[in-house]
Amino acid sequence: MKEIVLKKTPEEYSKAAGEYFIQGYNCSQSVVLAFAEELGFSIDTAARFSSSFGGGMGRLREVCGTVSGMFIVAGMIAGYSDPKDYAAKTAHYKRIQELAERFRESTGSIICRELLGLKKTGADSYVPEKRTDEYYKKRPCKGMAELAAKITAEYFIEH
Repeated sequence: MKEIVLKKTPEEYSKAAGEYFIQGYNCSQSVVLAFAEELGFSIDTAARFSSSFGGGMGRLREVCGTVSGMFIVAGMIAGYSDPKDYAAKTAHYKRIQELAERFRESTGSIICRELLGLKKTGADSYVPEKRTDEYYKKRPCKGMAELAAKITAEYFIEH
């Protein structure tokens, strides 16, 4: 696999993720799509393989989709592929935990339901909410996508 080089600033990835969210892509897709060009994926391919992680994994409200998007991008940039490469696996899991901690430091959690302030535990309806002005006013998801993309870019520019 060829080396992936980030060509934009963290702010540009952040802005792109927010714009994808406003276009109607889910939280995970928005982060992954911000990096799709550098990852070598078409918008369609990147949107499809990240589509299951929106709403805390299919609206289960578990790990935030933007965090899952960060992890997908991290895996494409610096993940491992040899299951016997213990050192690479260890380094990657360390990287994932570091990314999660950076997100958690800024937001207080990496769990969708906690970030949304939902009292109910468990899954929401599998039917996604319509994207209206009211939806965007009550959801912090655009900002979370922007933050996750920025954290990801900053991390890989630093390392």
